[in-house]
Amino acid sequence: MTGIQEKIGYYFRDKVLLEAALTHSSFSREQDSVTAHNERLEFLGDAFLDAIIGEELYRIFPDKEEGFLSRMRASLVCEKSLVERAHEIGLGEYLRLGHGEEKSGGRNRDSILADALEAVMGAVFLDGGYDAVKKMVLLLFDRAIRDAEKGKLVVTDYKTKLQELLQAEGIMTDNVYYADAGQRGPDHNKIFTVRLEINGVAEAEGTGKSKKQAQQNAAEIALKRRQDVI
Repeated sequence: MTGIQEKIGYYFRDKVLLEAALTHSSFSREQDSVTAHNERLEFLGDAFLDAIIGEELYRIFPDKEEGFLSRMRASLVCEKSLVERAHEIGLGEYLRLGHGEEKSGGRNRDSILADALEAVMGAVFLDGGYDAVKKMVLLLFDRAIRDAEKGKLVVTDYKTKLQELLQAEGIMTDNVYYADAGQRGPDHNKIFTVRLEINGVAEAEGTGKSKKQAQQNAAEIALKRRQDVI
């Protein structure tokens, strides 16, 4: 695992954390019930990625409003952006996958790569603390952040656009909820469904190969419907 540590600029004291971050749940299920996988670490890494990118954007755009910063952050931390970073460091070759995922091309599957990269961030935090994971994130996202600073980043964050429209209508973000509405398909090719509820009323459903993609698709549908009404 030396190669991946060189690429992220961090060397683990506890290699078990890195191993867990690189382990997909399909591998864990095939081995035994105690083999750790990366879903909990992904949750942790996602939170720190948002915070670190948000802090950096706040610093480099001192005159921009919340809406702009939210859209820019969402574009930088979206699945597409994470997958690009994962490919740059060759993350796929280090993953531990179950036989089904391996045969179906899981090493190049967007959702698996994005989740694994966030899991590695979570593992770095647990092993080295906030400064360590911040250094890693800024290293991997350096070019993307510079593109954002130069106005070269294309922002297509439907969740934030919908949020801004709803706020203009007097609807608070606390009244907007993305509920898991099920999943279908085999482990190596799952399709997730998310139901968007506004003020307790189902507004739209979106599907995608990850929950994040499904949320974006649901937000896009709701946004277009409301814009058509307007």
